Amino acid sequence: MRKLTLLLIEDNLTIARQLSEFFEGLGWQIDHATQGDQGIELALKHAYDVIVLDLNLPDLDGLKVCEEIKQRSLVNLPVLMLTARDSFEDKARGFGQGADDYVTKPFEFRELALRCQALTKRNQLHQNKTICIGDLVVDRAQRTAHREGEKIKLTKIGFDILVALAEAYPEAVTRTALTHKVWSDDPPDSDVLRAHIYSLRNALDKPFSVPMLTTIINVGYKLELGNEI
Repeated sequence: MRKLTLLLIEDNLTIARQLSEFFEGLGWQIDHATQGDQGIELALKHAYDVIVLDLNLPDLDGLKVCEEIKQRSLVNLPVLMLTARDSFEDKARGFGQGADDYVTKPFEFRELALRCQALTKRNQLHQNKTICIGDLVVDRAQRTAHREGEKIKLTKIGFDILVALAEAYPEAVTRTALTHKVWSDDPPDSDVLRAHIYSLRNALDKPFSVPMLTTIINVGYKLELGNEI
């Protein structure tokens, strides 16, 4: 089973703790928000494979949270709604607000995990194979990268890091999220990541006049175009 990075938006602390322990037992990385506005902020700031969203939140209705995430996110974030509302009308409203799946309480944790996996696979199938950012072209299928028409020589890890940054563009990717995406459940120490970032910067930026790879202090890394402020 592929290891996922998941955002859980759930105000019931008992359910949140049980789910977090279950998912972490699978080797997944879990972020948890107890309120809708906090969940929106995290969803727009970090790169997640899937969002598990409870509809009954103390500050915002889950439908509104889903709508905000879907409208404001620069990438397609699969949202699985988790709720006790089980009527057809409730489900229709959920899907109408952009939900990708809908699970009613009570539920089986293993089924929830399988549904998260399925959402991630389906989302990946609909992603473009090629990502273009300015003069940078990253081909995920061919595992190649070109800038200004010139092929960039990258190691396997270097390419994986570049893909993670390109998929998140123009947002930053935290060091923790980047490490998890590249090394999954076998992360190296921070010096290893820094070494790979150094090599990637030499390959991606050094031969060209305008750098793209930027370090965000105390956060992580991002790609940006030279004319961005």
